[in-house]
Amino acid sequence: MRKHYTATFKAQVVQELLKEDQTIAQIAAQYEVHPTQLNKWKSTALAGLPRLFEEKDSLAALKASHEEQLNKLYAEIGKLTTAELLSLNRSSLYYEPQPPSAAEVALKHRIDELYTRWPFYGSRKITAQLQQEGVEVNRKAVQRHMREMGIQGVSPGPNLSKRNHKEGVYPYLLRHITSAYPNHIWGIDITYIRLHAGWMYLVAILDWYSRYVVSWELDQTLEMPFVLTAMQRALAQATPQICNSDQGSHFTSPQYAQLLLAADVQISMDGKGRALDNIFTERLWRTIKYEEVYVHEYASPKEARQQLRDYVQFYNHQRLHQSLEYQTPATVYFRQAASGAIVQ
Repeated sequence: MRKHYTATFKAQVVQELLKEDQTIAQIAAQYEVHPTQLNKWKSTALAGLPRLFEEKDSLAALKASHEEQLNKLYAEIGKLTTAELLSLNRSSLYYEPQPPSAAEVALKHRIDELYTRWPFYGSRKITAQLQQEGVEVNRKAVQRHMREMGIQGVSPGPNLSKRNHKEGVYPYLLRHITSAYPNHIWGIDITYIRLHAGWMYLVAILDWYSRYVVSWELDQTLEMPFVLTAMQRALAQATPQICNSDQGSHFTSPQYAQLLLAADVQISMDGKGRALDNIFTERLWRTIKYEEVYVHEYASPKEARQQLRDYVQFYNHQRLHQSLEYQTPATVYFRQAASGAIVQ
């Protein structure tokens, strides 16, 4: 039978998730709850927070309503007696969450280093390189890890490198076009961020003209909300003429497309197998990893978030770029606004 989790227990676990002192895999193992379930609880809690400030005694009312719904749900579940009736795999009923092994973490970290150095490397070359380094791994395992890491350019998988719908793919609009002013062209992409005992994912929106990071967001999963949050935050600051991405599932989703189209933004997507079309963002990832991520051993998601927040602030406002004639991205990005010109 499935476990019954009280509202108090769920609230306690969500608090641990929000603290970000441990990875979601570590919390899942500690509380013996599947990571997917933890994400659902977190999303439910965050979605319900505004209601707590809108109605008198809403916390008690929300809890009572939630408990009532749970009682009804478990009453229905109680009528089902077998895994077959539940349409569930037996193994999933008795799943015991385990944090990733040290070997898996080390292997993914090394794959990340190789791909960051040679973003044109696919699973074959990365597998060959790992084997030359004495790592006993086959290509199938490398492909699986790369899909889980959200690395594009490999065979289509269930995460970043998989298209959602054919109609969600847009043409590449940037052939023979050079970014001419701030907010002319933005690029968006997702990358893997390693932690001491796990990993997170970073999404960033980059202004191609100035190399300014308009917005970014960090999460422990590759689920859709953190991408939408980053884009909503970016669009609250400015509106680009064109926004370019790869053909990953996040960017071919209806939610993402509707967000941009509602803001009158033209959507551009790299051709299949052309990961380097988004070269400016690839350079951003290389810079962030070599100057920040690889020189630190983030002990927790909270530490990674704090360190990356400081680094992006440094990158935007203090780091001089040779390609910008030794100016900072913020200086170039905001120059037109400061001089009275319109930043389109």
